[in-house]
Amino acid sequence: MITISKEDYLKAIAEAEAEGETVIAATLAHWLSVTRPAVTTALRRLTRDGLVSFKADGHIQLTPQGRQIAERTIVRHHLIERMLSEIFGMEWYEVHEEAERLEHAVSSAFEKKLVAKLGNKDRCPHGNGLALRSPAERRKKGLILLSDAKEGLKYTVFSVYERDRKLLEFLESEGIRPGTRLTVQSRNYDGTVSLALKRKASRIGRPAAERIWLSRN
Repeated sequence: MITISKEDYLKAIAEAEAEGETVIAATLAHWLSVTRPAVTTALRRLTRDGLVSFKADGHIQLTPQGRQIAERTIVRHHLIERMLSEIFGMEWYEVHEEAERLEHAVSSAFEKKLVAKLGNKDRCPHGNGLALRSPAERRKKGLILLSDAKEGLKYTVFSVYERDRKLLEFLESEGIRPGTRLTVQSRNYDGTVSLALKRKASRIGRPAAERIWLSRN
């Protein structure tokens, strides 16, 4: 039986991989805000059910069946975010947490209804696509982190890390969201990046800049 807890763990493994993280028990404890003993118990069950396995170095990986479940949950999360944003007008920085609660309640029939209503658009309100890509794959597509962007060049915000509500609210207050056009004015000694936006200037610290993917205008 696939429980909500199992779906959460499998999705967390897939998402952590997509963020370039090494997936070990400590990663999942931090990612899901649970204790190490809870992770150990969950991984034991997931291994028994053939949903995860361990590499020789101890890193956790999804089996084909586990990845299928993770990707299905990710699709439903994506559809719920789009429904909340596009139909109900919820702010882009609010929809992730709500979708986390609702994604497990989506039936196959309702999923089909959502696809029919919303269409097959690949990107969610945060700019993230259904096909989770590693940082290396994103770079191959020509994307660059704001923390690595070059001075004097113009960019468009492609996507942002969606699991940090405070980060999203901060970016909104600075006028930065997917689709925002900006120019990198300077990379400063204190690690911040000075930006020129359409109507204002902004200064972003490195932790935030490492969570924002850009495309060239």
